[in-house]
Amino acid sequence: MAKISASQVKQLRDKTGVGMMDAKKALVATEGDMEKAIDFLREKGIAKAAKKSDRVAAEGLASVAVAGNDAVIVEVNAETDFVAQNAQFQELVKHVGEVILANKPADVEAALKVATDKGTLNDEFIEATQVIGEKISLRRFELVAKADNENFGAYLHMGGKIAALVVVAGADEATAKDVAMHVAAINPKFVNREQVPADQVAHEKEVLTEEAKNEGKPEKIIEKMVTGRLNKYFAEVTLEDQEFVKDPDQTVAKYVASKDGQVKSFVRYEVGEGIEKKQEDFAADVLSQLK
Repeated sequence: MAKISASQVKQLRDKTGVGMMDAKKALVATEGDMEKAIDFLREKGIAKAAKKSDRVAAEGLASVAVAGNDAVIVEVNAETDFVAQNAQFQELVKHVGEVILANKPADVEAALKVATDKGTLNDEFIEATQVIGEKISLRRFELVAKADNENFGAYLHMGGKIAALVVVAGADEATAKDVAMHVAAINPKFVNREQVPADQVAHEKEVLTEEAKNEGKPEKIIEKMVTGRLNKYFAEVTLEDQEFVKDPDQTVAKYVASKDGQVKSFVRYEVGEGIEKKQEDFAADVLSQLK
């Protein structure tokens, strides 16, 4: 049996996009012949995964993993919504969160290089692409740490189409989960007013002032009007000022305070947000096949 070098394995992986173990098996089976190894992978259907790399993956699932005082929120993408119902894909998303949480890589590129029992995390994505038949990719993640006197709250909507991870000082885990549910549903932009950029507030105030002037309101009441409308603006964008989704009679800040707590931070992922999805014209596609 021919001895297979690491450089040969790397060369085959670069050419085909397959995982390390698949590349090595192909080279062993063909006694190190690179061209025959490529044919071997094509015949097995394994090399097809590389051809999927330019496809748009805008569906998938988001998930949260927690271990002690550390947590991570991740988003793993696929091409179609059907994959989210695939048990293997769901297990992969869960596994990815656990691997990232255990190794704490700096970014997606570093995460894909993390060693696993199948080679690297990237090898596992390649394998999943081969088996499931769609491009599978790690889009993003965020690691979050808390203190001993703080609580994580995690919530997944529709099994992971939206994921929210919240940190609440004091209170308890149930309160933090309630806030995470609110974040998932209402999608605030900031925790509180202090986090809203000063230039953004100034711009909003300027617009509201001009709006009041154009309504012909007296100068002496314009300031009060602007203050009132600015409060409504904060209620739209800041978590603490929003009406609590489970009890609209109180704000989120008041709800958490009633449990002896305070919201510290939140992260919200909605699968596919910001990705330009390919628009399919099914009628045109059918007609093209009939010609």
